[in-house]
Amino acid sequence: MAYRPDSEAPLLAKADHSAPSMPAAVKWNKYPFFCAVLASMTSVLTGYNVAVMSGAQIFMAEDIGVTDTQIEVLAGVINIYSLIGALLAGWTSDRYGRRLTIVLTNVFFLVGALTMTLAGGFAALMVGRFVAGIGVGYAFVIGPVYAAEIAPASSRGLLTCLPEIFCASGAMLSYVSNLVFSGLPVHLSWRVMFGAGVVPTVFLAAGVLTMPESPRWLAMKGRVAEAKAVLHKTSDTADEADQRLLEIEEVVSSGNRGSVDGGGGSSASAWREVATKPGVRRVLAMVLTLQFFQQASGIDMMVLYGPRILATAGVTSSTLILSLNILFGVAKAAPVLITMVLADRVGRRPLLLFSTGGMTASLLLLGALFAVGTKDDAAVAAVSVAAAVAYVVAFALGFGPLAWVYSSEILPLRLRGQGAGLGTAMNRIMCGVVIMTFISLYQAITMAGVFFLYAAIATAAFVFVYLCLPETRGRSLEYMEELFHTK
Repeated sequence: MAYRPDSEAPLLAKADHSAPSMPAAVKWNKYPFFCAVLASMTSVLTGYNVAVMSGAQIFMAEDIGVTDTQIEVLAGVINIYSLIGALLAGWTSDRYGRRLTIVLTNVFFLVGALTMTLAGGFAALMVGRFVAGIGVGYAFVIGPVYAAEIAPASSRGLLTCLPEIFCASGAMLSYVSNLVFSGLPVHLSWRVMFGAGVVPTVFLAAGVLTMPESPRWLAMKGRVAEAKAVLHKTSDTADEADQRLLEIEEVVSSGNRGSVDGGGGSSASAWREVATKPGVRRVLAMVLTLQFFQQASGIDMMVLYGPRILATAGVTSSTLILSLNILFGVAKAAPVLITMVLADRVGRRPLLLFSTGGMTASLLLLGALFAVGTKDDAAVAAVSVAAAVAYVVAFALGFGPLAWVYSSEILPLRLRGQGAGLGTAMNRIMCGVVIMTFISLYQAITMAGVFFLYAAIATAAFVFVYLCLPETRGRSLEYMEELFHTK
């Protein structure tokens, strides 16, 4: 997949790593920021629903007797179920719009959380995870797509990071919920943990209806006047708004209408391009590979099984374990704020390289420490906890948010919804594989072996970023089609 200077599409990282010079500073437009924040807040529910199992599993096992195998399935299967939402989200967002798709996402979260709260056994919990999983798939697709399409180029990196920071914040809130409600009677504690995710869905769905629709979706539907009005609200200057509209109209008129017309119509012509255009195939392969590595490098073993890892490291107090689990949540959420600031200043590539390099180093250290043994040495155990936190921080400083930013940027307009859906499907498959195999894997090859395995995958991710991903900072979404030869 590496690009060569003499290849058909001269995009070798060495040939196009640098970002274009940024325009002179203009007054920052806060309106698209608030729109992207509101759209991305659904991702809080994504993080919460996925990660709440981390602490709830302790009390579910005591209350209704679920086994380790059932816990492994319940924890990971939500990501497999999310494939349905991820694959439907592109079609839904192209047919009914980005805004209504976000509302539908909140409906799935509402029904899923209620079902899990009232569940009386493993089967009912599986139904609740199924419904919430569809919402997870929808949220992973539509949040970054809407943020990317509403944002001006000057702040697109920042705004497209928002879904990731809200997702990480949702995970952190689930850890807080685990700790706060752990003092309730066993039969209530885990139910209240799930039930806490019900109320926000109603308010978020209502708030989303106050947002403007994506200008690119409006243009695809021939509603150019509405698209122009939205662009003038969401651009930094009037000239930029007019230029964005011209670029969008050019992309639409060059053939994109045919794939999405007629109320969302058939996307067959867009998919035919995957088979016939090398540039389109290359971009889709880049998105799938990036999403594969983001999850295959093991982040969700820490998100879902932090308490087990801490216990293996020698932490014996349940209260201390749940408290340290919150530290993992903070480590996954807070650094994304730094990434949001740097993504449009430093660029995507440097942050991705720093992130994958830091993850590799932390995982190698964890593997070495667990190989030595941590339970009989408090100092080694403490360093192991610090290395685990460093791994989560490194992920959040680049790979976590920027995999979604980069994927949403490089896909051509006519394939953005469906392509983002496929990327999300890859992401969720690998997340499910990691979660559903972790307990069995560390029992088979030891905890040290697991960390060394994921270190090897993180190293491969570093090589992929270095060889295959050109810089995209400061370029318009329409210019991406020229850059990646997908026009």
